[in-house]
Amino acid sequence: MLISPSMLSSDFSRLGEEARRIDRAGADLIHLDVMDGNFVSTITFGAQVISSIRPYTEKFFDVHMMVAQPQHQVGPLARAGANGITFHHEAEGDPAETIRFIHLAGCRAGVALKPATPVESLFPFLPDLDLVLVMTVEPGAGGQKFIPSMLEKVRAVRARARAMGLSIPVEIDGGVTFETVGQAARAGVDICVSGTTVFGAQNPAEAIGALKQIAAEAAAEQP
Repeated sequence: MLISPSMLSSDFSRLGEEARRIDRAGADLIHLDVMDGNFVSTITFGAQVISSIRPYTEKFFDVHMMVAQPQHQVGPLARAGANGITFHHEAEGDPAETIRFIHLAGCRAGVALKPATPVESLFPFLPDLDLVLVMTVEPGAGGQKFIPSMLEKVRAVRARARAMGLSIPVEIDGGVTFETVGQAARAGVDICVSGTTVFGAQNPAEAIGALKQIAAEAAAEQP
């Protein structure tokens, strides 16, 4: 399993240094939540801030757009240094067009689902996707409680992708802790976004290592 620490839980007064710190701690990717105050009530940061963080690390920037009009943000985020851009299926615009815009910008394309959105709604887009992000909390804030039933969506995506002959990484975001990462691994999650558990740890490297170890042990239990 890969761990993508969320900068939402970092010290916003020193984002560049925080990105470098989490890189050195062993993060596989760095998760950047772009919120517009419209799709969700919170406002975080956008392309300009991401561009300022980019020189501090060469890690894959896993950008998650929680914005109402994702197509407007794709170009600026790609130019700012995003490697992968994920948008919400519930946002405005044709998802197929947004996926195309992301690919044309040179980034990997992902679609995210809120907890209430039926997983079947994204199946038509699977052949064009590089990532599926299943929200395991309501989007918009860190530190929320994990919703275990969302792992059924992970299983459903994996089963449908397999039936279509596809291999698409599945990521979860929200409430990933030492207590929940094993459940995620058993469900077949490939990437876990973890904010508070990593950035709130006295030793982030140990926290990332522990998450990976728990996940590996849980996955090994599967038949």
